[in-house]
Amino acid sequence: MDYVSALVPPVVMAIFFIGLVVTIVKSHGGPNKAKEDGAVDAAIARAESVKQTARPENA
Repeated sequence: MDYVSALVPPVVMAIFFIGLVVTIVKSHGGPNKAKEDGAVDAAIARAESVKQTARPENA
């Protein structure tokens, strides 16, 4: 019976990990892809503008 209790945690973690990967793959792209890409582009633009304003131009 010890082998069952030793195998249960890795099997449960493997099942959850496979479910996570399947969910990520299924939700990748699709109708929300443009919205997700726009949100990422906006966040990158904000980060770059903050970086540029924090650094003096003639330093």
